[in-house]
Amino acid sequence: MRNFICCFLLILSIASYGFADESVKAIPDNALGESSMNAFDEFDEFDDFDEFDEFDEFDDEQVSVVYDPLNGYNRLMTGVNDHIYIWVFKPVARGYRFIVGKPVRLAIGRVFTNGKYPVRFVNNLLQLKVKRAGIETARFCVNTTLGIAGLFDPANTCMGLNAYPEDFGQTLGHYGVGRGFHIVVPIMGPSNLRDLFGFIPDTFLRPMTYVKDARITIAVTVFDHFNTLSLYLDVYDALRAEAIDLYIFQRDAYEMKRIKEIGE
Repeated sequence: MRNFICCFLLILSIASYGFADESVKAIPDNALGESSMNAFDEFDEFDDFDEFDEFDEFDDEQVSVVYDPLNGYNRLMTGVNDHIYIWVFKPVARGYRFIVGKPVRLAIGRVFTNGKYPVRFVNNLLQLKVKRAGIETARFCVNTTLGIAGLFDPANTCMGLNAYPEDFGQTLGHYGVGRGFHIVVPIMGPSNLRDLFGFIPDTFLRPMTYVKDARITIAVTVFDHFNTLSLYLDVYDALRAEAIDLYIFQRDAYEMKRIKEIGE
C-alpha cells in the first residue's frame, strides 16, 4: 500500500510540463516563433537534462498521426495543468532560482541524474544494449566517486563517456509495443498509454522509492522536479507564449520526442 501511494504521489509531483477521434498532422512550420527557437542557444551546456532537446527538429521531421480519442479531456486537463503551472509551479521555481545560483542547481541536477542509474542500466540491458549498459555503469562509478556523489560529471568531461538514458516506455517501444492513445495526466502532463504503464516499473527502479519515510520520498522527488523546472523556466515560457495551440504543441512535441528516443 505504501508503494502504491508513493507511485501515485510521484506522478502528481512531476513538474516537467470531447471524446471524438481526431487525425492530426505535423505541427505547422509557424507554430514556434523564431525567438522561441533562438532561446535554446543559451542551454547547450545542460547535457544532463534532455526534456527539451528535441524541439529544434520540428522543421525537419513530421509527426505521425496521433491517436487522440480523449481530445476533449486532454484539452481540458492541459488547461488545468497550465493554470497550476502559472499560479504554483512558476512562482515557486522563480523564487528557488533567485535564491540558488545556476551552477549549484546544475550540480544538484547531476546528483539526481546519477541516482537514476538503475533505470538507465536495466532498460539498456532489457534492450540488449550491453555496451551502453556498461558505459552507464562506468559513468555511475566514476561520478559517484571522483564526481562526489554525482555533483560533477568527470565521466563525460574527462573520459568522454556520454549518458544513454533509457526508460521502460522506450524498452516497450523498442520491441514494437505501440504507444496507444495520447493522454494528459494531471500535473504530469503529456503522455500516452505505453509510457504511462512504463512509468510504474521505472518507479520501482529508483532508490528513493525504498526510503521508509514516504514523506522524504515525496519531498525529494518534488525538489528534483522543481530544480529541473528552474533550469528551463524561461525556455518553456517562450515556447508556451508563441505556440498557436498549446495542447497540440505539447502533444506533438511529446510524441515526436518519444519516437526519436525509441529510435536511437
